[in-house]
Amino acid sequence: MNLAKTDRLKRNYERAVALTQQLVQIPSVYRPEDPEGNEEKVANFTANYLRELGIDVYVEEVEPGRPNVIGVIDSGKPGKTLIFEGHTDVVTEGDRGSWKYDPFGAEIVDGRMYGRGTNDTKGNLACMITAAHSILEDKEAFTGKIILCIPVDEERMMIGIKHFIEQGWADDVDGAIICEPEENQICVAQRGALRIRITVNGKMAHGAISWSGINPNWRLAKIITALEALEKEEQETHGEHPYLKWPSITPTIVKAPVTGDAQINVIPEKAMTTLDIRTIPSQNHGVLIEKIKSIFKDLKEEDEDFDVQYEIIENRPATETDQGEPVVGAVHEAVKKTLNKEPEYNGVPGATDGTFLHIHGVPIVTIGAGDREVPHHINEYVDIKELGETTEIYRQAALNFLNEEGNSNGR
Repeated sequence: MNLAKTDRLKRNYERAVALTQQLVQIPSVYRPEDPEGNEEKVANFTANYLRELGIDVYVEEVEPGRPNVIGVIDSGKPGKTLIFEGHTDVVTEGDRGSWKYDPFGAEIVDGRMYGRGTNDTKGNLACMITAAHSILEDKEAFTGKIILCIPVDEERMMIGIKHFIEQGWADDVDGAIICEPEENQICVAQRGALRIRITVNGKMAHGAISWSGINPNWRLAKIITALEALEKEEQETHGEHPYLKWPSITPTIVKAPVTGDAQINVIPEKAMTTLDIRTIPSQNHGVLIEKIKSIFKDLKEEDEDFDVQYEIIENRPATETDQGEPVVGAVHEAVKKTLNKEPEYNGVPGATDGTFLHIHGVPIVTIGAGDREVPHHINEYVDIKELGETTEIYRQAALNFLNEEGNSNGR
């Protein structure tokens, strides 16, 4: 390794670590009841950081106190456009007393940085910014442009990336690298997410005079049992995906009564459940919804008192990117060169902001630093060595893609 490369790697590693600490130390949990419980402070910090690097910056408010930040690095030469995407929001820290380290302290202990967002995904946000900084500072030659997409609200309804797309930023984009914790594995598939709220209507009555009411709990139990059978049917039909494992239908919240106080001798007026359905690319969400509606129809035919309503809360399809796509090849060669080994391919167990870029027609690859099972955990952490590796992967992948090198994964 030549001296210039050694110096660059050391410089970028130190910058990525320091920037991760700064980002983590600015809490950005969305708390609707708190006027300061949003991404505004970290977004403003990030926007100013990019401006100081000489990057053209656009700040677009999605909701009050919740701005997207977009950085644009234009080579001035015709060519492709590459998006790096990393969100600013983090999930709640939960009970601070359960943490060994301050959840917003970004303390480094034995080669690991601890804190909410170190892993998901402020560490990777720092890596993508540092990679762009390196390309600019070293005056690396490239064509086309790099867009740094830094949206809000990935952890909830993904309104940030939806707004980014609505404003036209993803139009005519040739590829996107989604910066999420994946142990620097190349993830070319994501499970879809279909969230449904089901409410069963009954008639409130005394538990001792059950015949005078209609118990929604019996009806809800039949729905859940039928959904379990549907899950097995879907698994038998579609099998196990090589990267995403099995499709699933998971009742999460079960509640009766839906509002008001529960009482042991009262039949509730309503009962409800929510479904967290995770799909693989071979499944069609429209077909799956029709199968669920068919369950309701069958139960209604058996029981004239069966009365159900449903609401689709979110509908995010599964994604899969062909490994022959140039953006996959560019990342493949970057990982191989940086880590000096053949890259490992995998899939993302949940949805990301990349889901909506994929729907918009942008080929996506998800890769980044951090243990993939650590997001949202107490004592969340990232190995700081990985931050340096990921920064170099992002830097090299951008140059590969925009200069049309490394666009074949060698398979």
